[in-house]
Amino acid sequence: MRYHSLGRIPAKRHVQFRDPDSSANGNAPLLVEEVMGFEGFSGNESILYHLFSPCRVKEVGAFTPIVLEEWVPETHVHRLTHTMEMAPSGDAVLGRRVLQYNGDVEIGICVPEREADYFYRDGEGDEVIFVHEGSGVVETIFGSLEYRKHDYVVLPRGTTYRFRFDEPQRWLTFYTPGEIETPNRYRNRYGQLLEHAPFSQRDFHPPAELVTHRSRDEHHVKVRVRGGYQDYVLDYHPLDVVGWDGYVYPYTFNIHDFEPKAGRLHQPPPAHQTFQGPNFVICSFCPRMLDWDPMAIALPYHHSNVQSEEVMYYVDGDYAARKGVEIGSFTLHPSGLPHGPQPGTVEKTLGIKETSELAVMCDTFRPLKLTTLARDLDDPSYAYSWYEDPVAG
Repeated sequence: MRYHSLGRIPAKRHVQFRDPDSSANGNAPLLVEEVMGFEGFSGNESILYHLFSPCRVKEVGAFTPIVLEEWVPETHVHRLTHTMEMAPSGDAVLGRRVLQYNGDVEIGICVPEREADYFYRDGEGDEVIFVHEGSGVVETIFGSLEYRKHDYVVLPRGTTYRFRFDEPQRWLTFYTPGEIETPNRYRNRYGQLLEHAPFSQRDFHPPAELVTHRSRDEHHVKVRVRGGYQDYVLDYHPLDVVGWDGYVYPYTFNIHDFEPKAGRLHQPPPAHQTFQGPNFVICSFCPRMLDWDPMAIALPYHHSNVQSEEVMYYVDGDYAARKGVEIGSFTLHPSGLPHGPQPGTVEKTLGIKETSELAVMCDTFRPLKLTTLARDLDDPSYAYSWYEDPVAG
């Protein structure tokens, strides 16, 4: 991402910098500089200036392991998962329910019934939250980040934050121990997005306001590390940053700011790519004009995921290639099996000029495992949806 700054920072790094708003007599106290960076000291970084040491802990609480109960199906088939009937449960962190996962990414749903009464930090991975329904503010150490319906909220590891809701929420969630980035092919050697990219820097929104908290009340912070959640108690407010600058910070990107590409003939899924992670991509399928060749077939051609798994989450509109797939559903087309339009759908769409589909896709390049929640929400009839009875037909 591009360079950004909020609040007050000194003219040079690693120099004395005192609290400009301190009411103390004499010299104001020195602020505590924190360098938050990727790849040791070789990747992107930001520098934050705290009122208190970010190492300061009053009490170390319990460590709770994260347990994903794997479901190993007896059959290897295409799967349909319905999630709209999931009842609200948990908060903005513990309410996240994983459906598919591997060593590169966890994909799930969150329908929180309440805000968290603690602050949270993912210590070992980046997070992407797609807001299917809802709006609000993410309070972070980098400042306040407003979000709205159909935003991607990207939260880099190390970001201490807390969601504040304006209305009921429904999220599609991604966690990765890797790094979330825009695709390499969209960026020049300086990191700027190129003219042919489906978005520009203007479409990515960092925190707009930095609120520095000076209270000395106790606050609970939950940190995801080593396959679990570690609880801490602080004797100061964790959002105590006076200023920061750099290239690492949370941001939002709304799916409706993605500029879909069209062609004379069908465009393949990479045309819809929005983010990349290690061994997976996230794509945005948006309303768009369709192929204009008079002989074009507008629907995706049959293809075999020989080296990838395709997860599609349906957000809104009408996805013409699939029958019986509802908003809020997932389809999983695993590696080793061809998939494509269901019988009759190609003929019905010949000559159409546009599509209203809105969906988020994740392609992984290593096999996905399923959780018992995916089992409970599974629609086994989907595997037969390409079958036509030759006698009845």
